[in-house]
Amino acid sequence: MSRQINTSKKRSRGARQNVKPSMVHWRFLTVMGAVALVFVAIAVRAAYIQVISPDNLIEQGDSRTLRTRNMPTYRGLINDRNGVELAVSVPVRAIYADPKIVHEQNGLSKTRRWEALADVLGRDVETLRKKVSNPSRRFVYLQRQVSPAMADYVSQLDIPGIYLRRESRRYYPNGEVTAQLIGITNVDDTGIEGLERLYNDWLTGTPGSKIIRRDAKGRQVEILETKDGEAAGNLTLTIDQRIQALAYREIKEAMLYYQATSASAMVLDVDTGEILAMVNAPSFNPNDRSDVSPRRMRNRVLTDAFEPGSSMKPLAVLSALEFGNVDIGDTVDTHPGWMRLGGSLVKDHRNYGELTLEEIIQHSSNMGTSRLALGVPKNFLLDTYYNMGLMTDTGTNMPGESNGIFHERSRWSEFELATLSFGYGISVTTAQIARMYATIANGGTKYPLSIVKSPKSKGWKPQAERVVSERNAQAVRNMLESVVQRGGTAVKAAIPGYRVGGKTGTSRKAVAGGYGEEYVNIFAGIAPLSDPKLVTVVLINEPGGDLYHAGDTAAPTFSAIMGGALQLLNIPPDDKQVTSTQWLSGDQHGS
Repeated sequence: MSRQINTSKKRSRGARQNVKPSMVHWRFLTVMGAVALVFVAIAVRAAYIQVISPDNLIEQGDSRTLRTRNMPTYRGLINDRNGVELAVSVPVRAIYADPKIVHEQNGLSKTRRWEALADVLGRDVETLRKKVSNPSRRFVYLQRQVSPAMADYVSQLDIPGIYLRRESRRYYPNGEVTAQLIGITNVDDTGIEGLERLYNDWLTGTPGSKIIRRDAKGRQVEILETKDGEAAGNLTLTIDQRIQALAYREIKEAMLYYQATSASAMVLDVDTGEILAMVNAPSFNPNDRSDVSPRRMRNRVLTDAFEPGSSMKPLAVLSALEFGNVDIGDTVDTHPGWMRLGGSLVKDHRNYGELTLEEIIQHSSNMGTSRLALGVPKNFLLDTYYNMGLMTDTGTNMPGESNGIFHERSRWSEFELATLSFGYGISVTTAQIARMYATIANGGTKYPLSIVKSPKSKGWKPQAERVVSERNAQAVRNMLESVVQRGGTAVKAAIPGYRVGGKTGTSRKAVAGGYGEEYVNIFAGIAPLSDPKLVTVVLINEPGGDLYHAGDTAAPTFSAIMGGALQLLNIPPDDKQVTSTQWLSGDQHGS
């Protein structure tokens, strides 16, 4: 009986195991299914993002981690013909602010640091604060081109939102000596004057760049791409800095000594037309432009035109020789020392009577050059002036160069032609006179003036043009020697040991209704005459002292510049009459 009861109990337990699953089991299956669907959705989404359409997120990731950094490039060097640096670029820093970061990080609360920043920059603290007052702005300069020491100090202030960036500043080692010639750059290192402006594209390089990846802390972890920039080109000038410095020193001293408004000078290589020196006074310091006037920045050698006066008289003699109505040994009757042309008077200081062509130049006879000019057809005379490079550019292509002033007329009076022969009725630049005398010096071949030795195009050669015969050019060149000898108008232009030829020019400056009491003094000269190498032209504008003739002002300045240049270039003396004692003790200034 008891066995049956146990058997029935076992059956009853087995019956309980065969009941249907509970709700708990279905919940488990539902959750597992949902989890599986989530993972499937994630996998599908990941596959879509990474395989089918990955570009959007890649772009977003790159925007957070990739940065493009520009590699700095510096403006090209400007050197003289011997490699002396005339313009270089030095690394400096710019201080800028991100106003949004300044406000987000409460940078304006650092009162003492802002006061220190204002103090080192020499600015008012409220002015600096005002620059960053607009939180919607992302960039504003606080100071450009600061020194590395100042930049380090600003960096140590650690003001939120204040940063530094690299840039460069132009530095001119020779300062005012080459200021108007080289020119200057602006705060963005772009040329705005002189050769810096003319060759700005050549001197400016293209900066390189590199693309980097950085981590969350801003550290560089990978360089993805590097792009090389284009290096800036260097510029080599025809200028000889030794002669440039010498010429500037003498011109500046002359301007001060003769109380002149300004002074200029140019030194040329006769055989090539290369400019060895081009100077002006007053000048300016291109490294400190806090008080620079436009008047001082003007390159007067090229920009200022003036009536050249008697320095044009050799051209009247040359025109007559070229036309053939006189020969080298002929004489001209200047008696009685004056003549009337159309109611106007042309005269000499005294009655010289019969004069040779050389004596006309030596005594600077207005009567002599007037008779020679009137004996030549008008068109032939004017063509000679044009052919010698007057009223045209000199070939330097420098900014602001003047072609001179010349009023072409359909009808010319005899008086107008006469005054043209002794340098009135025409205005020219110092550079044009230098080119004219270089043409006479080298035997009648005209070269364009050049200021740059390189870069030049392959196969470049100076465009030489014969404009007068070698015989006549050489004859006039030899006549110029009498001007610096006893009885000439420029004995102070003589240089011990060298044969020198040249011509003075003292002209009154034109004013409204005629001519005033201000003068322009010029001396243009050639040396050594036996084998001409250099031409130097000196201009003294409006001398204010008792000396106002070119023979007393421009001539001795010429002697100092030309004499020094000949020695610097090791050009041997050619005057056999000078003794060694005279050479050693001679006054190089010829004054």
